[in-house]
Amino acid sequence: MFGTQAKDQDTTVARGREGEARAARYLECRGQRVLERNFRVRGGEIDLICKDGKTLVFVEVRWRKRSDFGDAAASITPTKQRRIILAARHYLARHGDCECRFDCILIDGDQIQWLRHAFSADD
Repeated sequence: MFGTQAKDQDTTVARGREGEARAARYLECRGQRVLERNFRVRGGEIDLICKDGKTLVFVEVRWRKRSDFGDAAASITPTKQRRIILAARHYLARHGDCECRFDCILIDGDQIQWLRHAFSADD
């Protein structure tokens, strides 16, 4: 049982990395500069941190191969948003406050959708 569970977790992690790499390439082709990947703090994580001109962009990547449990956008819950915002505040405290926004890259099968200003820290 534990072997199967570990294998499933390894597959999920690998799929997550693949989705994040795909999202990073997508954003770079559209003029974004990726500064960091998988920025983690206690209680939160940011998949990608990019620079768009002078704006710092915190990007959540969501990938769904199938929509049985909802599409990728539906998986960015208020709780998930709070965790991203928490991590963003830590990042800004370490690197200096600046103009920023929260974007999402949604990957549903072969479709990629970029939601700029997907949510804000004021929500």
